[in-house]
Amino acid sequence: MSDPNTSAIPSVRPRSTVKSLTSMAMLTAIAYVVMLLSKMLPQVYGFLQLDLKDTVICIGGFLFGPMAAAAISLVVPLLEMFFASDTGFIGFVMNVAATASFCCTAAFVYRRIHTRKGAILGLSLGVAVLTGVMLLWNYLITPIYQGIPRDVVAAMLPTVFLPFNLVKGGLNMAVTLVLYKPVVTALRRAHLVPESTAPAANGKRLNVGYLLFSLALLVTFVLIALVLMGIL
Repeated sequence: MSDPNTSAIPSVRPRSTVKSLTSMAMLTAIAYVVMLLSKMLPQVYGFLQLDLKDTVICIGGFLFGPMAAAAISLVVPLLEMFFASDTGFIGFVMNVAATASFCCTAAFVYRRIHTRKGAILGLSLGVAVLTGVMLLWNYLITPIYQGIPRDVVAAMLPTVFLPFNLVKGGLNMAVTLVLYKPVVTALRRAHLVPESTAPAANGKRLNVGYLLFSLALLVTFVLIALVLMGIL
């Protein structure tokens, strides 16, 4: 009887790690491109920018966990600071705070509750955390880099920053719900991510209901975003 091939087993983990890093690098690159495209959208209230890169980062967080979401949330704003932004370090800090609060919260909850309900719950909590965090950061930081008096910023919190961050988070939530399944399916077919260990969904009715809910949410937040941008 020949000796077992003990060297074959440890090689599986490095191969899986390389695939995961490759997928994370690809998602980071896509998030950066989406950030650049988002800059083409009209600004809200003259200085606030809707940004859809959080959708890509959330997908990465759902696949690889909250630490992966945190890493991508740091790398993409860092690249933006050096190559695509005029707000410098303050803009970088604000971007990291906004993206990490949304994506890491959603990924953490989804890691614990690995179902569609967990995804919806995680993303909803992500929107809430994003909104709360950015109300605080806007109050502290906006007077510094926009030159707006703090009492004026305080008055803008419920009328400007609150609706903006709710819409920004809600839009990223809706797009994530719509795109997550087809994106992950494509990555699995390319053998870049492992097959899911979660139980299969129960029937077509749940799939259709989930899709209709996601699309309705997306249409709602797109329309509100168009209103905030002054297009409607």
